[in-house]
Amino acid sequence: MPQVLLLIAAGAGLWLARRFLRKEQDRVAADLRSAQEAMERRELDSAVPLEQDPVTGVYRPKQMH
Repeated sequence: MPQVLLLIAAGAGLWLARRFLRKEQDRVAADLRSAQEAMERRELDSAVPLEQDPVTGVYRPKQMH
């Protein structure tokens, strides 16, 4: 009988550990998604249009007229 109780306790412990790890994985995934979205917004906000100088062939920031 003690073996059955030990198996039940071990199963419950594994189930709780799996549940905790799953919630932690979901939390980390949400944090990564929000960080990725923030990086994309940052890249779009800081993008500078370039134009090629016909004489030198070097790309420079586009002059706003």
